[in-house]
Amino acid sequence: MADDKEISAPVVDGSDPTGHIISTTIGGKNGEPKQTISYMAERVVGTGSFGIVFQAKCLESGETVAIKKVLQDRRYKNRELQLMRVMDHPNVVSLKHCFFSTTSRNELFLNLVMEYVPETMYRVLKHYSNANQRMPLIYVKLYMYQVKGEANISYICSRFYRAPELIFGATDYTTSIDIWSAGCVLAELLLGQPLFPGENAVDQLVEIIKVLGTPTREEIRCMNPNYTDFRFPQIKAHPWHKVFHKRMPPEAIDLASRLLQYSPSLRCTALEACAHPFFDELREPNARLPNGRPFPPLFNFKQDLSGASPELINRLIPEHVKRQMGLNFLHPAGT
Repeated sequence: MADDKEISAPVVDGSDPTGHIISTTIGGKNGEPKQTISYMAERVVGTGSFGIVFQAKCLESGETVAIKKVLQDRRYKNRELQLMRVMDHPNVVSLKHCFFSTTSRNELFLNLVMEYVPETMYRVLKHYSNANQRMPLIYVKLYMYQVKGEANISYICSRFYRAPELIFGATDYTTSIDIWSAGCVLAELLLGQPLFPGENAVDQLVEIIKVLGTPTREEIRCMNPNYTDFRFPQIKAHPWHKVFHKRMPPEAIDLASRLLQYSPSLRCTALEACAHPFFDELREPNARLPNGRPFPPLFNFKQDLSGASPELINRLIPEHVKRQMGLNFLHPAGT
């Protein structure tokens, strides 16, 4: 991947890049030859508060890629870029390279060139809700099992999935904000619609309070010790089993409740979530997709298991996978 300083910066105007050819130079480092790569922007596939994602085709190779174009503050490094550079996992889209571009108004944009995934979870969920159906639980389990538990980043998050400590103005937060977001996604997949659809930050907190009840002083202190405004309506928590439909498996409700806790330290970790009984079906020896095809890789934790207890490791990796991989994990005492 090219070093930031050696990436060309073409001038591109307009928020919709469709039809534009974008050329950039990669290589030129450690004796590597410089190489020009050109992308034809084909269509916008997603827009958000911070930029757009468009589908493009590499003119040299014919490969289809996704390019995420985000406005870059010149004062700061882009933490998403830093994180993407160290990610190497089948369940995370890979970063091919990146380049900067500027507009005639001297705005700087960062372009992340990533592998293209033709389907989104949002579109899959919309397909089922449009047909008045619920997403099959096996798909909910597969999507949710690919929760990431990576190093913290400068936090940017859509409002519906924003952890309450961020709404309370916390600046000293942990990766438990991602666990909250995962809980929001799980609830949305189970419900067919967002659990906390706030229209602004205050409304977002109201939506959370409707379900979790008014946070106690101690819970507010856990979220942000510097928060002093305690004027909240006193609302009782809505029982979790009443949030979801009557036939919802208790394991699904239990996992949602463990992810969506006010106190960040009380939320389970990503590995603990993966070991939850809700995902036991994925660990069955003969488990398959509804069409009979095998699951994607689910047990390639690699370095993620460093520091995990033997008991947790044994819950995470099924016996048939251990035998297949020739792994000899420690068994907890008494098993």
